[in-house]
Amino acid sequence: MKKRDLAIGLLGAVGAAVAVKMLTRAGTVSWDDVSDAVQHSDHSHFITVDGARVHYQEFGDAANPPMVLIHGYTASVFVWRTVAPMLAEAGFRVIAIDLLGFGYSEKPRWFEYSITSQARMVTRFMDRLGIGKAVIIGSSYGGAVAATIALDYAERVEKLVLVDAVSNDDLKNHPILRLASIPGIGEAITPFLADTKAFHRHRMKQTLSPANYDLISEERVDSIVRPLAAADAHHALLATSRNWHAERVTYDAHLINQQTLIIWGEDDKVIPITDGYTLHNRILHSRLVVLKNCGHVPMEEKSRLFADLVAEFCRDRKGHVKDDQSGQMRIED
Repeated sequence: MKKRDLAIGLLGAVGAAVAVKMLTRAGTVSWDDVSDAVQHSDHSHFITVDGARVHYQEFGDAANPPMVLIHGYTASVFVWRTVAPMLAEAGFRVIAIDLLGFGYSEKPRWFEYSITSQARMVTRFMDRLGIGKAVIIGSSYGGAVAATIALDYAERVEKLVLVDAVSNDDLKNHPILRLASIPGIGEAITPFLADTKAFHRHRMKQTLSPANYDLISEERVDSIVRPLAAADAHHALLATSRNWHAERVTYDAHLINQQTLIIWGEDDKVIPITDGYTLHNRILHSRLVVLKNCGHVPMEEKSRLFADLVAEFCRDRKGHVKDDQSGQMRIED
């Protein structure tokens, strides 16, 4: 009986903790409350797309060739904080967008939170800014969104850059995402994980190459946690993981006709480099660049090199990054 009583007491305590967390969390994160802490907030703008408020940051002259930067799962425009100004200095109009449900964009419950829906939203966002065609750059989950734009809205893509891109559903087998897929369990654990700095520091050690652990700073942790610390963000995280259908990216990659630059960190533990080779082999007009001492986020870990590679690729009429008949290169850096 003692063990049974202990188990009942423990379950009761867990249930109470979950209930308290659910009842005390904020409904949403107010931009006015946090804008002073957001990097490059002076470059932030908001625009309404299909009835939802979308946050983005813009750098460079509006007359320059446009490029749209799309972040990954749980991320925001923060991941582009270093390379966006660099690319602007290189002569581009750089627009980093927060996908619906992420960063400081609205997180409506009615949105589908699928890759297809996000791709459609980005094209309509481009319509609102008067951009007919742009270089589309997507990182991780944003890579799947970018590839889908290239497939479904090919006329909107000048060139394509895929950065450690999601191209299948393998990540759905991650223990946390498998738990999150279970009704009730996902709702219970997501608020705790999204708000826990220790959890995000642990994730960073899986995301970054050991050579770049110096990036694990209090500022980086705070900037990731800040937009996730509310009920609407928790719903968006769950809905996105439950609507994760990325297999099409690999299956239809051979239909992508735009010049494509694929950048991958050699030490990526989140998405294996074999996925990068698969995309390169299936996308006809593609170049693959593998970066040594780099993990899942090259734009943060190798910012200057990343910006130089992208600028060179965009400037070259044929989308080359160097004379290499194989279309592959590995950079020792």
